[in-house]
Amino acid sequence: MAPAVPMGIEKITFDLSRLAANGLVGPPHGLRSLSYEFCIPATAEALAEVQAIDPTVHFYPHSAGRIGCTSEQYLCIGNTRQPNWQQVLLGIAQLEYVERIDEFFGE
Repeated sequence: MAPAVPMGIEKITFDLSRLAANGLVGPPHGLRSLSYEFCIPATAEALAEVQAIDPTVHFYPHSAGRIGCTSEQYLCIGNTRQPNWQQVLLGIAQLEYVERIDEFFGE
């Protein structure tokens, strides 16, 4: 029997197989962590819930990001440079109000 697919993984739009077990991607002499973005409702409850899963996430209440958060949402940017990055990312993906998680390309 095939292993169960984690709930919410379909919301993650980038290829997780690119990442090493330590959350880094890239060539051997150019490894880096991967940042990702997602939108959450602009409420204190949603902020607290996301912070409980990932205390390192950054919130941007006045930015849509590339993902296109609305004025009723906060842009959130997380990163794989942390212990248990897979559990953190899947925990966020399992939140009902998170529609998708895209790779973040800072500029």
